[in-house]
Amino acid sequence: MEPQSWNEDILLIEDNPHDVELILHVFEWSNMRDHVRVAWDGQEAIDALFLEGIRPRVIVLDLKLPKVSGLEVLRRIKEDAVLRETPVVVFSSSAEERDLAISYGLGANSYIVKPVEFDRFAEVIREIGCYWQMVNRRPDDYRSR
Repeated sequence: MEPQSWNEDILLIEDNPHDVELILHVFEWSNMRDHVRVAWDGQEAIDALFLEGIRPRVIVLDLKLPKVSGLEVLRRIKEDAVLRETPVVVFSSSAEERDLAISYGLGANSYIVKPVEFDRFAEVIREIGCYWQMVNRRPDDYRSR
């Protein structure tokens, strides 16, 4: 089955309103906010991906989510024939080796521990957006030519 075209640049799956606000501000400062969709819990993310059919270029995923855990969301994404190519960046406050190992075992493309310091947090978010939106190339980038 041919993947659908990407209709969102970034799907941000995060339940902390302060983190969401900061992330969206950084994306706005970097001219990347226009195509960011926020899912506030794991179930909302699953609904957006599997029921609404959104196809982001990258997913930024917190692990500690209400309703459905981030690890379960990651598992569902990477088991799906259409979504498995979608890069998933785990962006979590957890520095636990177990969470890192499970995330990579499920197919995460990157694991970043949320920095505590404001300036570093903002810098990391900007780097995530720039890399996955502007530098990284996806198979779909070549299919549409």
